Amino acid sequence: MRPVDVIGRLRWHIVVLITAAIAVSYFDRQTLPVAVHAIQRDIAISNTQFSHLQAAFLAAYALMYVVGGKLVDVLGTRRGFLLIMLWWSLACASQGLATSVGAFAVSLFALGMGEGGGFPAATKALAEWCAPNEIATAMGVVNGGTAVGAVAAPPLIALTLAFFSWRWIFFFAGLIGILWTIWWFVEYHPPASHPRLSADQRHKISGLVDGEADKRPAIAWIGLFRYPQVRGLVSAKFLSDAAWYFYIFWLPKYLYDARHFDTKQVGYFAWIPYAAAGVGSVLGGWFSSHLMRSGHSLNLSRKVALGISAGVMPLILFVTHSPIDFVIVLFSIAFAGQQSWSTLVMTLPADIFPTSDVGAVAGLVGCGGACGGIVFGLVVGFLLDHGFGYGAVFACVSTFHVIAFCIILLTIRNVQPIRVAPAVNASTT
Repeated sequence: MRPVDVIGRLRWHIVVLITAAIAVSYFDRQTLPVAVHAIQRDIAISNTQFSHLQAAFLAAYALMYVVGGKLVDVLGTRRGFLLIMLWWSLACASQGLATSVGAFAVSLFALGMGEGGGFPAATKALAEWCAPNEIATAMGVVNGGTAVGAVAAPPLIALTLAFFSWRWIFFFAGLIGILWTIWWFVEYHPPASHPRLSADQRHKISGLVDGEADKRPAIAWIGLFRYPQVRGLVSAKFLSDAAWYFYIFWLPKYLYDARHFDTKQVGYFAWIPYAAAGVGSVLGGWFSSHLMRSGHSLNLSRKVALGISAGVMPLILFVTHSPIDFVIVLFSIAFAGQQSWSTLVMTLPADIFPTSDVGAVAGLVGCGGACGGIVFGLVVGFLLDHGFGYGAVFACVSTFHVIAFCIILLTIRNVQPIRVAPAVNASTT
C-alpha cells in the first residue's frame, strides 16, 4: 500500500473518532431538555429555573473553553481529550442522582467544565492531521457529530423512559462516554508519534499540514486579544451561539409548552432538525473546500459559504405563525444553516493562526459563544415567565447570524495565515 493511502486512512479514522466524541457531547447535553417533562413530575422546574440550569452549564462551558483550549495545547491532544471526556461523562451520570434544582445545577456546572474542552481538543486534533484544503471538510464531518448525538437523543430517551425512570438516562449517557475514552486512548496518537507511521510518513504529513505557515512563532495567550480576527470571531460566535443554544435547549420545551407535545411526540419529531443540522455541517464544510479546490481563494471560499449560511437564518421568524409541519421545516433550515456556519467559524482559527495556538484561539471563540448562550438564555427565561411569549424570542434570534456575518466581514478583511508580530510572540513574554 502506498504511504499516502496509509496517511489518508489514518486521517479519516481519526475524524470518525473525533466525530463520535462530539456526538456523545450533544447526546449528553440533550438529556435534560428532552427528559425535563418527565423530571418535572418529581422536581418542579420553572422556565426561569430552567434558564438558570442552562446558565450553570454554559458558565462552566465558557470558562473551560478558554482553559480547555490552553490545557490541550499544554498536555497534548491525546492526554487532554481523554481527561476532558472522562470528566464530562462522570458529570453527566451524576445528574441521575439529583433530587433538587440545586443538585442539577452542580452536575450541569461540572458537565460544562468537561464539555467546554471538547471542541478546542477536536479543532487541535484536526489541525494536527489535516491540510488547509481538507480541514473544512473534516470539521464539517466532526461538526456533524452534533447532529448524530442530538438526533439519537429524543427517540432513545423516549425509549428509555418507556422502561426505566428518568435517572437511567443519565447513567447510560455517562457509560457511553467512558467507553469512548477507552477507544480514544487505544487509537489516537499525533502524527509525530503515531506507531503506524514510518519516519518518512510522519515527515510527509507534517509537511502537508504545517507547510510554511507554521514556521511562525507561537503567540502568547494574552497577545491573542490584540488581533482583530480574534475579537471578531469571539463577537460573531457570541451572537450566533446565542441563537444556537436557544434552539438546542429550548426546542423540546417549546414543543411541550407552545405546541402541547408529549414525550413520545417530541421523540418522534425533535430529531428531524438535528438531522438537517448534520447535513448542514457536512455541506458547509464540503462547499467551502470545493470552492478552494476549484481555484478560488481561501478568503472567498470561507466567506461565500458563511454568507449563505447566515442568509437562511431569518426564516426562523415565521415559526410562531406556521402549522406544526412547516415549523419542523423552518427549524430544520435554521439548524442546517447554523451548523454550516459553526463548521466554518470553527475552521477559521486553523486557517489564520499557527497550529501551536489553534486550541487557545478555538477556546476563546467557543467561550464567546457560551457567553452568548448564557446571556440570551437568561433573557429567554425572563421573557417567557413575564408574558412576552416565544414570538419576541424568535424575532431576536432571526437577526443574530446576519449581524455576526457583518462583524466577520469588518474584522477579518482577508482570511489568510497571519504574520506573528515579534512583540506578541512567545519568545518575548
